[in-house]
Amino acid sequence: MEHPMIDLYNASTNKLLGSITEADLQVLVDGLEEESLQDQDYYIDRATIDLLADGRATGHLVGLLRAALGSGDGVDIRWQRR
Repeated sequence: MEHPMIDLYNASTNKLLGSITEADLQVLVDGLEEESLQDQDYYIDRATIDLLADGRATGHLVGLLRAALGSGDGVDIRWQRR
């Protein structure tokens, strides 16, 4: 059975940040606020990443989010299934 990958993008620049699994996406959905059921973007800041890094998120997901944030205060990310 093939597992579709989910791509994460910087919502402002459309730069591909990397791919995550369905389980990683579920961590984002469960841990972050969605404005609607169709919402596929999130605002990420250091506190958000620290919250997700409490053992729920994989090291891979946390690494992608930290790289997306860089030295900024916050970043909007979005996801899209391939």
